[in-house]
Amino acid sequence: MGFSLITVTILISLSSISEVHSTSFRLVNKCRYTVWPGILTGADRPILNPTGFSLKPGKSKTIPAPVSWSGRIWGRTFCSTDPAGKFSCLTGDCASGKVECLGSGAIPPASLAEFTLNGDSGLDFYDVSLVDGYNLPMLVVAKGGKSGGCVSTGCLVDLNNGCPNELRVSSGKRGVACKSACEAFGDPMFCCSEGFNTPDTCRPSVYAQFFKHACPRSYSYAYDDKTSTFTCRGADYIIIFCPKPHTSQKLLGRRKEVADLPLINQTMMYIGRHHAKG
Repeated sequence: MGFSLITVTILISLSSISEVHSTSFRLVNKCRYTVWPGILTGADRPILNPTGFSLKPGKSKTIPAPVSWSGRIWGRTFCSTDPAGKFSCLTGDCASGKVECLGSGAIPPASLAEFTLNGDSGLDFYDVSLVDGYNLPMLVVAKGGKSGGCVSTGCLVDLNNGCPNELRVSSGKRGVACKSACEAFGDPMFCCSEGFNTPDTCRPSVYAQFFKHACPRSYSYAYDDKTSTFTCRGADYIIIFCPKPHTSQKLLGRRKEVADLPLINQTMMYIGRHHAKG
C-alpha cells in the first residue's frame, strides 16, 4: 500500500527542516573585567533571548539561535545600577534601564558582531562592524562549518587609548571607546548619507582608514563589503570579547595585529597633518 498524500507531505516537510542547521552562539569573556553582552534581533525575525546578561572574566554562555535569526551582538562595559534600580553602561548601553536590552540596540560607539543565519543559498552572513565606532576587541569564529569559507573575523587591537583625540571617549584619563567620524562630526561625507549614499560617492575617510589599518577584516565604513562580510554554512559561532592576539592570529590567517601598531601611529600622524591643512 502506497503512502498517502498527507504522509508524503509530512516527510518532505521534515526533510526540509532537517536541512536547516540549528545554530548556537557561545559568548566568551577574555577581558579582565565584566562585560554585559547585548543582543538585538532584526525586524520580523524570531527573538533571540536573553537580550542582555552579565558575563564575568573567564566565563562563557551558550545561546541557541532561532532558525533564520538575524541581528547584532555586542559588549557593554562599565555598567552599574543606581540607587533607584536603573541599570546603565558607560559604553554600548541600550538605554533599557535593565540588564536585558528588551529590543533596544547599542548606543554608539560600540563594536558589533552582525549575523544573518540561513540566508541566501542557505548561507550564514556575518561580520564585525566598527561603522558605529569601537569599544571592545572582538573575535568571531565559525566552528564546524560545512562550506562557504567560514573565515574568522574581528578586531584584536585595543584601540581605545590609541584613538584620535577628536574621536576618543574618555572616563577620567582612560579611553573607554572610539567614536566613528560620522558620530563625531555629523558630516554626510563621513556618514555616507545625502549625496554620499552610494558605493561610488562614499569613499573611506582617513578615519575609516585608521580602523581598517588596525582591523583589516572589520567594517570600517558603510560600503566596506568586499573585505568585511563573510559566509558559512552549518556552523556554530564563538564570539570572544578581548581575544588574546597570540591565540587569535592563526584564526585570522595573518600576522599578529599588535604588530600593526606602528601603522596605526602612522595613520594618526596623517590624521594630524590632514587637520593641520584644513
